[in-house]
Amino acid sequence: MSEEKRDVYNPILFECAWEVANKVGGIYTVIKTKVPVTVSEYGDRYCLIGPLSYKTAPMEVEAQEPTDPALAATLDNMKAKGVKCLYGRWLIEGAPQVLLFDTGSQYSRLDEWKGDLWNLAGIPSPPHDHETNETIVFGYLVAWFLGEYVSRQLHTAVVAHFHEWQAGLAIPLCRKRHIDVTTVFTTHATLLGRYLCAGSVDFYNNLQYFDVDHEAGKRGIYHRYCIERSAAHCADVFTTVSHITAYESEHLLKRKPDGVLPNGLNVVKFQAMHEFQNLHSTSKAKINEFVKGHFYGHYDFDLDNTLYMFTAGRYEYRNKGVDMFIESLARLNYRLQKAQSNVTVVAFIIMPAATHSYTIEALKGQAVTKQLRDTVTEVQNRIGARLFDHAARFHGENKVDPTPEELLSPEDQVLLKRRIFALKRNSLPPIVTHNMADDSGDPILGQIRRVKLFNASSDRVKVVFHPDFLNSNNPILGLDYEEFVRGCHLGVFPSYYEPWGYTPAECTVMGIPSITTNLSGFGCFMQDLIERPQDEGCYIIDRRMQSVEDSVNQLTESMYTFCNKTRRQRINQRNRVERLSPLLDWKNLGIEYSKARQLALRRAYPDAFYAGNGLDGEEAEAEFDFASGIERMAPHSIPASPRFRPSGMATPGDLGTLTEEMKALDTSDYRGQGGYNWAGSREDEEDGYPFPLVMKVRSRASSVMSGASTPGGGAFKSLSEGDLKKADEALSHVNGVEGDRQVSV
Repeated sequence: MSEEKRDVYNPILFECAWEVANKVGGIYTVIKTKVPVTVSEYGDRYCLIGPLSYKTAPMEVEAQEPTDPALAATLDNMKAKGVKCLYGRWLIEGAPQVLLFDTGSQYSRLDEWKGDLWNLAGIPSPPHDHETNETIVFGYLVAWFLGEYVSRQLHTAVVAHFHEWQAGLAIPLCRKRHIDVTTVFTTHATLLGRYLCAGSVDFYNNLQYFDVDHEAGKRGIYHRYCIERSAAHCADVFTTVSHITAYESEHLLKRKPDGVLPNGLNVVKFQAMHEFQNLHSTSKAKINEFVKGHFYGHYDFDLDNTLYMFTAGRYEYRNKGVDMFIESLARLNYRLQKAQSNVTVVAFIIMPAATHSYTIEALKGQAVTKQLRDTVTEVQNRIGARLFDHAARFHGENKVDPTPEELLSPEDQVLLKRRIFALKRNSLPPIVTHNMADDSGDPILGQIRRVKLFNASSDRVKVVFHPDFLNSNNPILGLDYEEFVRGCHLGVFPSYYEPWGYTPAECTVMGIPSITTNLSGFGCFMQDLIERPQDEGCYIIDRRMQSVEDSVNQLTESMYTFCNKTRRQRINQRNRVERLSPLLDWKNLGIEYSKARQLALRRAYPDAFYAGNGLDGEEAEAEFDFASGIERMAPHSIPASPRFRPSGMATPGDLGTLTEEMKALDTSDYRGQGGYNWAGSREDEEDGYPFPLVMKVRSRASSVMSGASTPGGGAFKSLSEGDLKKADEALSHVNGVEGDRQVSV
């Protein structure tokens, strides 16, 4: 570590993720949409690091030569040793610098690095796990790069932010090698949590009882779990994307997160309120065209009284709550039939699955309705020509009104009848638009058959399962996903395991009401910021504190209530939902990332912030106020919420800050204060880190062996020996060394 003081006020930021310029899942959206606000803060001091994918990189990255001499020298040195990489500008809004490493170029070192990883951290690595092999090579390349870079660039502090376990292996390597880099680790979902929830376990009620090593080993992911846990413990600052994931991480990864970094979106506000309503009407008209074709022969319902609901996401039948959605649709169908309602609900399930091709029935439906439409247009043109000809010959004496026989010729009538007879159908409209690879074993189709939602004429709820991504080139449902969402009336996402939940967030930004749960990060986020979210079009189902039966009934009731709204009420609710979009804007949520980086710098370089100011440890930390973020927005349509009153300014994701602890603010967070009474008793809740967001700084050298400690920076001159002793006692208490003794803040 250099003796020269580094500039901590203008740091260099490297952000590392497996999905940089490499679209695999939702983290790609997080990184890509956050870039503009990060570039506005850091400019060319910001660089993204990811793996080099030769399929996508040439289309996403413009190659350039680095202008930073230290960076150029580092890359030259690595290239001389056989490392292949691509440096340039990512061709997205903000045009950030990006560095992509070709992991394949260093597979010759894989065995050497695996051995080093075992000796260094005791992390095993089986030979045939390709994803873990990629992770190891990528992690060692990133640690190699950061070590070379900071040895050349000695004047400025370097912050490295890592997302998920695939990118996090570099964190323990940097710690063990004493590389002078400040690290932040963000987990978007825990590995073990996703696996456990996919099985039939009561996950959230038994979190504190799981034997994590045994559960990970039983599922064959122990080595991946070790990488994830080591990254969480060795990072200077550990964060998650939601409070529900923070609660999960505390029990499964055994470290309490320092803060929450909610996922945002780039919100484009329209000049006039009616503009997004017009987009809804335009997109709905396109969905109407699909519905006319799909339900031909049984198209006996009024589209003006038809509501479009949908669920979408990865095909995780239980985690995404599809089982609950289908069961609630069956109950909704019964209630609408019993009430003799004239409302029809068309429920779309958009989840990619293994398929062979489009079904003949689905293609035929669109084809025959297109033929009918073309024929009607042709006849319409001929009638128009005859009507014009008749009117042009009128001199005031002839008969003015042409007869229907004069306008509609016998040939036209025959042509129309042929097209109308072609619409006759002996079978019910199909439920699925594709030929499934495993039709009989598919869980979604199995449950639809079990509840008997077969799209019969008597059914008020119709189901369309589209097991593929949406795009405008689709011959059946030819809309892009965003356009499809805008055309629907309600998004339904009753997830059981959803660390954040981009789908309801996207609905909110587009002004579409949605239903989610209090087990999703988005649901907890909105529940905390809005006093009555259902009044604003964000319906939140309780899947935590009530039985499955009660949750299904609550979901059914929410959908039934929505079906009984008038068109005027639905328009008003879309206006309310769209007004919530600033809460999800990166311009506001990006502040959380800034705070995490600032906290990491203060832990790594305490002397640079606190030396010479005459403050002791607690006063120094208190001076660092984390609650001075954006103002929470109270929707115009409801009175100010009592939750907005304790302090005028607060930041949405920061509900566990030091400031709140010191001022005893009445906030509700995942630890059970207020709305989220998670772990059994109050005594259990007190067994946590005494310093929730801003922990006392601690020597990096002494924290290498203890994974549970929160690492800090070099030597301390501003903190007293008593402060350090308090921090050590608190950390020992967390590890169970000193039993039940509680250390007060």
